[in-house]
Amino acid sequence: MDGKIKIVIADDQELIRESLKIVLSANPDMEVTDTVADGREVIRSVRACRPDVILMDVRMPEMDGVSCTRIIKENYPQIKIIILTTFDDDEYVYNALKYGASGYLLKGVSMAELSSAIRTVHSGKAMINPDVAVKVVRLFSQMAQSNYGIRVDSRMVEEIGKTEWKVIQQVGYGRSNKEIAAALNLSEGTVRNNLSSILSKLELRDRTQLAIWAVQTGVTTRQL
Repeated sequence: MDGKIKIVIADDQELIRESLKIVLSANPDMEVTDTVADGREVIRSVRACRPDVILMDVRMPEMDGVSCTRIIKENYPQIKIIILTTFDDDEYVYNALKYGASGYLLKGVSMAELSSAIRTVHSGKAMINPDVAVKVVRLFSQMAQSNYGIRVDSRMVEEIGKTEWKVIQQVGYGRSNKEIAAALNLSEGTVRNNLSSILSKLELRDRTQLAIWAVQTGVTTRQL
């Protein structure tokens, strides 16, 4: 079992929990260590089996997925959380990302996409379902007007190169590395390298923070 991605599935519907467990357990690199029905059980489960990734339903009894995300990320920042929902609810997207969720998927996603998303966040990257990307950009705009601000030292900003600015703008649009590569006529490897350099220069945690910063500072509306 060593080396496998340990997963906890949190959903108040037993059928969904068990279906996800069966499908994900079929992946040789994944192990479902627990399935739970609400946020309080998630916290108990995390203490017991320290998963790498939690698939978190947004609406659960006792404690919802957003509150649970906040508590888990405060106490176990290394655990990655993917929010699963059938609801088109802006407030949930906003809060889940604000509290540190690595990704957000609609429940209609294919099992191949879900497995890929788990591997993506486990490797330390953030991911957002393309269906939600437009909404997320709108939410980032709201965040930019609110108190949820990303602070970056102005001296660091001066180190950003021309291509890096273009990559930042694309991240602000909610685009994936593949989409950015196509838009800027770069290889995906070059995009990844640029992103890594940008995050390092600006001292940001991940592309979610970078996207918020891009919207806050107006990069998404500039002619580059």
